[in-house]
Amino acid sequence: MHLVRAIDAGLLAQRGNLLAWVPVCLAIGIGGYFSLLFEPALIIWWTAAIAACVLLVTARVLPMSVTPLVLAIVLIITGAGLAKMRVTMVTEPVLTFRYYGPIQGRVIKIDRSASDAVRLTLDRVVLARMGPDRTPARVRISLHGDHTMPVVAPGEVLMTTGHLSPPSGPAEPGGFDFQRHAFFLKLGGVGYTRNPVVGLDHSQNDWRLWVFTQRVKISRAVQAAIDGEAGAFAAAIMTGGRAAMGQDTLANLRASNLAHLLAISGLHMGLLTGVIFTLVRFVIACFPYVALRFPAKKVAAICAIAVGFFYLLMSGGNVATERAFIMVTVMFVAVILDRRALTLRAVAMAAIVVLIIAPDALTGPGFQMSFAATTALVVVFSQMRKVDLTRFPKWQRGVLSVVISSAVAGFATAPFAAAHFNMIAHYGLIANLLSVPLMGVLVMPAAVMAICLAPIGLSWIGFWFMEQGLRWILFVASTVGQAEGAVGHVIAPAPWVVPLMGLGLIWIALWSGRGRLVGVVIAGAGFLLWSQTTRPALLVADNGALIGKDTSEGRVLSRAKGSGFVAGIWLENDGAPVPQDIAAARAGLRQNGRVVHAQLGPWDVVQVSGKTALADMVGCDGADILISNQVDAGPRPCQTYDLNRLRQTGSLAFDLGADLSLNVTSARDVTGVRPWSQPSGKPDAESLQAAQSGPLILVKADP
Repeated sequence: MHLVRAIDAGLLAQRGNLLAWVPVCLAIGIGGYFSLLFEPALIIWWTAAIAACVLLVTARVLPMSVTPLVLAIVLIITGAGLAKMRVTMVTEPVLTFRYYGPIQGRVIKIDRSASDAVRLTLDRVVLARMGPDRTPARVRISLHGDHTMPVVAPGEVLMTTGHLSPPSGPAEPGGFDFQRHAFFLKLGGVGYTRNPVVGLDHSQNDWRLWVFTQRVKISRAVQAAIDGEAGAFAAAIMTGGRAAMGQDTLANLRASNLAHLLAISGLHMGLLTGVIFTLVRFVIACFPYVALRFPAKKVAAICAIAVGFFYLLMSGGNVATERAFIMVTVMFVAVILDRRALTLRAVAMAAIVVLIIAPDALTGPGFQMSFAATTALVVVFSQMRKVDLTRFPKWQRGVLSVVISSAVAGFATAPFAAAHFNMIAHYGLIANLLSVPLMGVLVMPAAVMAICLAPIGLSWIGFWFMEQGLRWILFVASTVGQAEGAVGHVIAPAPWVVPLMGLGLIWIALWSGRGRLVGVVIAGAGFLLWSQTTRPALLVADNGALIGKDTSEGRVLSRAKGSGFVAGIWLENDGAPVPQDIAAARAGLRQNGRVVHAQLGPWDVVQVSGKTALADMVGCDGADILISNQVDAGPRPCQTYDLNRLRQTGSLAFDLGADLSLNVTSARDVTGVRPWSQPSGKPDAESLQAAQSGPLILVKADP
């Protein structure tokens, strides 16, 4: 009974802060749905919906201390339902084969690939010999080759001849699932072209394309006013387009932990709307007749919301920007209603709206890092209100606020950044202290000045000040990012690490009372699990063209060139990124032309590249497992993973068991059979059986 009373007292103590737990419960339901290995049947959804309705009715007659738990269950079910609704809304055809031929479509996005090639996203796609019911809603093609790239306009209908493939699955089991990411972007095919791109028509009967056009115009005008990387940086923070940013600059910004300055998030939205709010109040105050008859603060808040919405449109509206706009809107609405502006309730409202609009955003680093930083800042500064700082000069309080905010945001986002990007910027705090204040006092006000002076042809004044600030930030990024020991690397965490860390840290921030220690235990369990994470002994790419064996010197790769994207991900997830040719030069594999042997305890794995090498092989060349990037006619006296089978399983991970058995885990074992992993939308019986059987365990036969 004592325990029951303690639980009741603990739950009652949270009643003043229950709204903040709503997005947490929604996130648990969304995360639970995405972690399933199968798609729930319709009867399960109906049962869950009825159960939620019954719980809602029951909650009215239950004790007040129990009601939050009942509502939490209802919210978890609601979160899963939101995720399912989102999946239903974005489901579109996906290519089921490699396509080569004419490609026609309307340009809806222009950016750059990881290899720095111009990349176009097209909708209204037309492919040869494919009906509308099989044609992807969107495709993305990178432009390679030496041909002259035409000036592409948003909404322009283009045609070219190129290659398209279905979006690939994880580079390794449990890794980032690009297939799922592409599914929610409605990308049914990705590829490239080396042929000229021909403009056919221009279609702009969509307000989104009009917005995109204005973004491109602003970006080009900014780059015309500010030369070089500073101009590309300015265009990125004003329009969200990073296509003009060089890869070296991006690498320096990431290594110095300043990459967040590129993402239009809370910092930019807060600075811009803050400048507008202050400017409008100042202008109104200059006219006493107006100031005495109108509520200047509320008028300024309305103007700030309007400018923030325009900035949201011009920036492309990613998750971080949506969250930031919702946050500042809630804050300024509180100002209008004479309420306290910055609270956990405002953060919770922003999270609720984002999760309702895009539940899939939960799994991305943008959502996690954005809300981690915002929640931590609100909690810390709410505690700082209890500290008397009036004994310090005003300028010292300002410096202290900058130092604390940079440190808190850095520490709050560091675990998630390390988990997603496998790197830690050791000097990130120094770089942020040298750069973030300048962004607030010079760069963003100068951007506002440039926009205000543009109608009279004097925007160059604002751009000049903006350029000076951005060049300093780029200098800091280059100096800090290239310093010795600036970046540390960590291995990729196990799947449950990020959810445990996130839940634990949120629990610490939201729970009132001694129960906060539960959050410490949960977060600690996540970090402990991460510290115990090991890497697979052998990895196999989903096309069979590359294998990588883990050795004491690091992972050795079977190829020095080719499959570079997959190789880079493997090495990054190992926490030891090196150039592919260096990894291929390590010892650990026996190579004879296009035949590579990898020894794992008593098991011999052979990888064969090319039709000729496969045709010339007798049996399995004495190996227990054969990997091939070709379709094998078979049969062979060993486990065979040819191209056809790998298309079903995806990438593979091999590990030795304690009894020297060999555990073979496929990407399909981890992702399951879901709408994004089945291009046809209907899983076949073989796929369902494979998903249900789980990882394959091979045992050596006694000699």
